[in-house]
Amino acid sequence: MIEFPSQAELIRKYDVPTPRYTSYPTVPYWNTESFSMEKWISAVRRAFEDSNELKGISLYVHLPFCESLCTYCACNKRITNNHAVEVNYIRTLLKEWGHYINIFGKKPLIRELHLGGGTPTFFSPENLHWLVSYLLEEGVVHHENEFSFEGHPNNTTTEHLQVLFNSGFRRVSFGVQDLDPKVQKTINRIQPFDDLAEVTNRARAIGYTSVSFDLIYGLPFQTRLTIENTIRKVLTLKPDRVSFYSYAHVPWVSPGQRGYSEADLPTDIQKRSLYDTGRGLLKERRYEDIGMDHFAAPHDALYIAQRAGRLHRNFMGYTTTNTELLIGLGASAISDATCAYTQNLKKVEDYSQAIHEDKLAAFKGHMQTPEDLQVRKAILEIACHGKITTESIERMRNSSIPETLRGMVQEGILNVNSEGFHVSDRGRAFIRNICSVFDEKFRSNYTANTTNIFSKSI
Repeated sequence: MIEFPSQAELIRKYDVPTPRYTSYPTVPYWNTESFSMEKWISAVRRAFEDSNELKGISLYVHLPFCESLCTYCACNKRITNNHAVEVNYIRTLLKEWGHYINIFGKKPLIRELHLGGGTPTFFSPENLHWLVSYLLEEGVVHHENEFSFEGHPNNTTTEHLQVLFNSGFRRVSFGVQDLDPKVQKTINRIQPFDDLAEVTNRARAIGYTSVSFDLIYGLPFQTRLTIENTIRKVLTLKPDRVSFYSYAHVPWVSPGQRGYSEADLPTDIQKRSLYDTGRGLLKERRYEDIGMDHFAAPHDALYIAQRAGRLHRNFMGYTTTNTELLIGLGASAISDATCAYTQNLKKVEDYSQAIHEDKLAAFKGHMQTPEDLQVRKAILEIACHGKITTESIERMRNSSIPETLRGMVQEGILNVNSEGFHVSDRGRAFIRNICSVFDEKFRSNYTANTTNIFSKSI
């Protein structure tokens, strides 16, 4: 019988800075020198033609404004109480969308639409209605569409919920993070459980079919008891899915994280214990692992998509469909045309200036090589389906990959059979590490400086 390394040994080996793999290559390793706007526009047209007639396209809209700073957050955001910014920003988004409509040459079939942030519910219901109505008027809505938005439990009103429901939205994700008062005070995210319960009940009463909660483990002052209390409370509301993210401590990216010290954070062993505690409670209530960080009830579309082999992962996270084209609108938004990526300028003012000069706002991009696409396919197999076939491995140029994977079998992270390798129950927490085995760009550039690029994997 094989004696596996202890959990502590695995954590010491694998709890290292590692990408989250919403794309391949990951943004720091894009080959920006080979990129041009002409190439990007050509890639968009090609992906549009490949996807639009049957699958449709995906649309992500980044709404970066928040009224207060949640110090744990590493997203691109703008903190302001000035709601006058809403109108000008929406005008810019709509002008950017018009640029892409001109590139398409005909109306897009919109399959997925996601409003992210920031805090999308910073915007008034009236302005969200204006934004979404215009976006949809310029296209055709796919009959199997999936529209979703991120809401803050403290400021998502009945009007927000109703306006977006009337526009076809059926899924809402509420950022909970943690319910412990000390943790909430430290991360400047004060939100009573009663607010979460009220907005969840209102969403269901209106007709939303999927209500999800975002939780984070590894925050300052979290303990197994606080995690247990938070999860037991949120499960009384019966969310359809739960995202249980590892806290990304990147103070060089998000200076707000310097408001507490690393001494306030759980150690690597303690953090893994928080994950195991939360995962155990979710599994007890029959929520199933979906890729990395996600759990879904058996009736949820994400669970059904995974079982049917349709689960996909992109810059919006896990999705139930795989379109060839994802257009990201807004400051810092990333677009994916299958064989190319771009990212918009990050500062709102720079982004707006570019759009109003009648050009796209991308400031960098990457053109995919055939090898990039093969590696991307392998990483998606692991990240979405928890397995990698022998056939996919044989296509890899790096001959050391099979040996590395067999080493993970000896550690109990992977199982192996004649068809390929499968992530074990023990290996669930190490999916990012397994994906990195195929990422030659990451592995060949791994140095001490990587700690200033990625958060730790566990």
